[in-house]
Amino acid sequence: MENERVSPVTVFLVMGSGVLAISFGSILIKLAHDVPPVMIAAYRLVFSSIILIGIMRVKSLPFERMNGREWLGCLFSGIFLALHFITWITSLSYTSVASSVVLVTMNPIFVGLISYIVLKERQSIALVAGIILSVTGSIVLALSDSGLEGLQITDSTALLGDMLALTGALMASLYLIIGSRIRERISLMTYITAVYTISAVVLVVTSLFIGLSFTGYRPESYMYMFLLAVLPQLIGHTSFNWGLKYLKSSMVAVITLGEPVGASVLAYFILGEKVSIGQGIGIALIFAAIVTASRSGGKT
Repeated sequence: MENERVSPVTVFLVMGSGVLAISFGSILIKLAHDVPPVMIAAYRLVFSSIILIGIMRVKSLPFERMNGREWLGCLFSGIFLALHFITWITSLSYTSVASSVVLVTMNPIFVGLISYIVLKERQSIALVAGIILSVTGSIVLALSDSGLEGLQITDSTALLGDMLALTGALMASLYLIIGSRIRERISLMTYITAVYTISAVVLVVTSLFIGLSFTGYRPESYMYMFLLAVLPQLIGHTSFNWGLKYLKSSMVAVITLGEPVGASVLAYFILGEKVSIGQGIGIALIFAAIVTASRSGGKT
């Protein structure tokens, strides 16, 4: 079990590393362009689970005993994580990138509302302001990337994509909220090994059900999916799950919005994509949101 008290510097470094790692996700997915979205998610979680189980066996790390309620929480957390990947990534096949990104960034709003109503987690003015700033920054970033026309719903398929993206945001919110409660009682390694493995099983079953092939892709695509497991999942998501023990789930949700900021910077250096003035404004708003929310984002 982790130490109960950690310094703010440690929290900042771990969460910052998580944002940097998860920012590689969209670039790696783009590079694995020959693999269906759901299959990318399946390989991402399968690789992650295998690595975690291997680490626990090699280092003889104990898998903590959990009661029925904790196992049920891990089960739902893993299912919600899988549903987040399925709905959000699939939405990109039906609606514009801008619409999908805007709707997925409703995540902090969902987390803030659910945490307040269900968990009775008080939200300070600074944290609420941070949530508003983060969503505003994400909208500006998405609009500057694809333009206002990308947000117009012109047919039923676009509406389906928008609903899938919004569902993805809700699934991610439930994943974070459940994790916030369970992480107070069990260790990080036990939690992520259970949740990632459950999520992997859900994604593999889903892939089999819809008839996707696990083979036949470019060799480099398998490397990209392995890197997705190591960077965005094992380092990125695990950092956020670590932070759930010390930060409010709504604060973690705001921090995750550093992903489009990091992705924009990485895309500039790796893919040669330029950062527009609008994107710069969106990035600045998200940074301001994280700084504002961090003033009262810790658990009391």
